[in-house]
Amino acid sequence: MMPEKNPGSASEARLFISFVAGLAILAAIGGWLVVAKSGLHSKPPGIAPDRPRTMVGFILTNQSGGSVAKVDLDGKFLVVDFLLTSCSLTCREVNRHLAEIQRLTANQPDIRLVSLTVDPREDTVAMLADYGHRIGADPARWLLLTGDKTILYHLISSSFFNQDLDDPFSYMPGNFSHTDRMALVDPQGRVRVYFDGLRDDVATNVVDTIQGLRKESL
Repeated sequence: MMPEKNPGSASEARLFISFVAGLAILAAIGGWLVVAKSGLHSKPPGIAPDRPRTMVGFILTNQSGGSVAKVDLDGKFLVVDFLLTSCSLTCREVNRHLAEIQRLTANQPDIRLVSLTVDPREDTVAMLADYGHRIGADPARWLLLTGDKTILYHLISSSFFNQDLDDPFSYMPGNFSHTDRMALVDPQGRVRVYFDGLRDDVATNVVDTIQGLRKESL
């Protein structure tokens, strides 16, 4: 005569198997995150421009309503990022790192931070003033610039990034590529290197690179 199966034992076995499978999935996800994180930091901190690029002339308006021209920034190191105040994820993270650069370079008067909006219709002076206040931008050192769309788009496409006008699914106004990067411009107006603005170590990488470029001119 066959012994009766214990329903409780079968349920416990299924529960144990599900528990073990869940642990295996969590371990796999954790391992992937560790590998992805280490892979990110194993990449070189700087990204070379696709071609020699020099910052073109412009006249735009900052978050205080003042006029800013390229000549006002000549002779400075510029850390430039690309702003969309309605962006709640990547843009916020990039600007958090830019705020860290502002803190690290507080006593370095030859550095300016520049945020160029890609959406000048929405990012008005008033909008940039409010946004700048929220992210802790010092108007004397960190310029949030808006203005005529034609001038802005010519500045960005000529000096920094190409427009992918054939991409109908781009969420970024102007269809600019790589707007999660920061660009480092030297005192002669040359774009020297880009940085991944989402990296945890981007602020220290930018500051260290500027220090290295200073030594070039000694």
